[in-house]
Amino acid sequence: PPPFSPRRARPPSPSASAGSSSNGTATALRTTSEPLAGAQPVIEVRDVTVRYRVPRERVPTFKEFAIRWLRRRLVYEEFLALSQVNLTVQRGEAVGIIGRNGAGKTTLLKVIARVLRPTVGTAIIRGRVAPLLELGAGFDHELSGRENVFLNGALLGRSRREMLRRYDDIVAFAELAEFIDAPLRTYSTGMVARLGFAVATDVEADVLLVDETLSVGDFEFQKKSFARIEDFLRRGATFVLVSHASETVRTLCRRAVWLEGGRIVADGPADEVVDAFTAGAVPGPRVAAS
Repeated sequence: PPPFSPRRARPPSPSASAGSSSNGTATALRTTSEPLAGAQPVIEVRDVTVRYRVPRERVPTFKEFAIRWLRRRLVYEEFLALSQVNLTVQRGEAVGIIGRNGAGKTTLLKVIARVLRPTVGTAIIRGRVAPLLELGAGFDHELSGRENVFLNGALLGRSRREMLRRYDDIVAFAELAEFIDAPLRTYSTGMVARLGFAVATDVEADVLLVDETLSVGDFEFQKKSFARIEDFLRRGATFVLVSHASETVRTLCRRAVWLEGGRIVADGPADEVVDAFTAGAVPGPRVAAS
């Protein structure tokens, strides 16, 4: 396939923020809102690097681990999940993050959600965040669906009074009224996904973060999920989606960011970036949305 080369830009320097917004040149998509001009960015990721220490060999017991640690015989290797990532997202933008497995997509989303501290660099997020990072995260499978609604709400920083006010709407959206008092361990994967999505998105958030969850559930629930995201965008909220589903990114996002090996290799209109990714085009200099 021909190389991917719309609107080439100089590669970002390690000291400069390389993210930018897209608001005029992309093909109009059905469910995105335009970024608000002149406003302060909602998300600023500056020179972010995330390193993990991975043991070179498996240590089967804590006793053996302690002995090796005392004798300084533990050997680690460094895994670079993100490397000098710069990204700016304006208020009202809908951005999809794509890439192969292990490219660093979920790690970047966790940094933005402030649940993972970068090894180097800073991440600034302005406004209230509604994160949906992992299916069933924050749920206790021995508790009932009702109890998990309040537990998950507390983990998201919401008061019991607020959750009581929102409870009926959450259960109705998840379509789980018949099963809400059953233990979560009796729920199917799709039911857990519906409950998690309903709790996370039943809020007036400034930023909605979603990691793959839209692919779970039946067709009707996916339609409801898309409609709720459209409502977020109409209110001027910012939406960041990590997904392997190319058509979902095209439909919901005006802008896409392609991660490869922990680095951003393309950043531009969703149609162009997704086409390049699916075609396996060799990325040239990083593409910045204009």
